[in-house]
Amino acid sequence: MKSPISLQDEKVVFDTVQELLGYVKHCTSPQQTVSHSISILESNGFVELGLGESWHLTSGNYYINVYGTTLIAFHIGTQYRHNLRIASAHTDFPAIRVKPNPLVIVSEYGKLNVEMYGGLILHTWLDRPLGASGTVILKGENPFDVREVTIDSNRPIAIIPSLAIHMNRHVNEGIALQRQKEMLPIIMMKGSTKDSEYDQWLDFLAGEAQCNPDDILSFEVTLYPTEDGTTVGLYDEFISAPRLDNLTSCKACLSGILEASENDVNGIRLIALFDNEEVGSCTKQGGASMMLPNVLERIYRSLGLAKDELDMDMAEGFMISSDVAHGLHPNYPEKNDITNEPILNRGIVLKVAASQSYANDAKSIGIVKSLCEIEDIPYQYFVNRSDIPGGSTVGSISSTMLPMRTMDVGVPIWAMHSARETMGTLDQYSLESLMRLFIGGN
Repeated sequence: MKSPISLQDEKVVFDTVQELLGYVKHCTSPQQTVSHSISILESNGFVELGLGESWHLTSGNYYINVYGTTLIAFHIGTQYRHNLRIASAHTDFPAIRVKPNPLVIVSEYGKLNVEMYGGLILHTWLDRPLGASGTVILKGENPFDVREVTIDSNRPIAIIPSLAIHMNRHVNEGIALQRQKEMLPIIMMKGSTKDSEYDQWLDFLAGEAQCNPDDILSFEVTLYPTEDGTTVGLYDEFISAPRLDNLTSCKACLSGILEASENDVNGIRLIALFDNEEVGSCTKQGGASMMLPNVLERIYRSLGLAKDELDMDMAEGFMISSDVAHGLHPNYPEKNDITNEPILNRGIVLKVAASQSYANDAKSIGIVKSLCEIEDIPYQYFVNRSDIPGGSTVGSISSTMLPMRTMDVGVPIWAMHSARETMGTLDQYSLESLMRLFIGGN
């Protein structure tokens, strides 16, 4: 990789980029993110724990699949106490979700009735080949023993075509897209398969799940852009890809917990990849749930440790919440804060907000800066303009349920919540370096 920036090890950075692009390609829905991440963990010796099972833990590596869309993984060292470190991210992303009974026929064309999940930039989803990924629920032996199958079409099945400029001469002046009318994807011609409208969608799901259509009880299916991520720029300075928010952080958290396993560090090191951050986190598997506090209590009980010992370790411990940040946009520099300018390829971002929409305080900032300085990891600040409210992330939410000192960090990107986002080529390596040091270091 050519770069005008001095790099200590260009091959390591290049490999990190390729690994991220591969991870993004596999992780096309929260279900696929969890499934693919589990395959990485299992190949590195992590053992599954069931929420409905009794745990008998010792030193080692474990993971929990939480309702198919949230993943918790942890390493327990030989010495359990006084070294509790947690990193969090989220598996979901703004996308298009398919409604029940979705097929609509209009003048020979078959469309899907859909709804928007999270805060999409709608127009960026137009004219893009879209695949389908998620979960299909099948009949089981009894109503409380239904089966779950994860699917991914791995090919485009839908597209949302724009209206030609000749039929809307004002399109370049900006238009407001009607979600229920203009954002419906087209998937077929009416006569392509069977006559039954709903059966055509069920037949597709049945083919993906390799089951009988009559066995399908329900589904949760996300439509996603199928184009691969790529590097961009004269010197490959940038990465353009879908779902960088927040697969960059999921991948970094995984690198941290794998480092903890490889180094067999002491204490308890844990990563939590939550679902539903883009819609507020208030679900059974979201960052605002009791899932993480309950899991920690179970870990400590299984190790023969008391609740007081968990409380003391939380008071001494630390959590890093990782999510993307807004990089300064060179075409809109006035949207940025006037003294804090996050630049792509200039390192991770420490996210600070007096409103506490990001989790931070002076000491947590100092701790993360000190970690970065150990290995010369570049860092910078993101603060909202005082007259432009920003978003929030899981850090402040989860720290209310788990009262640990917490800091929000992330990589800077452009076009957050677009169908394709852009980040700096060097920044993923910086974020993974921090996570390996924080989760996987002594």
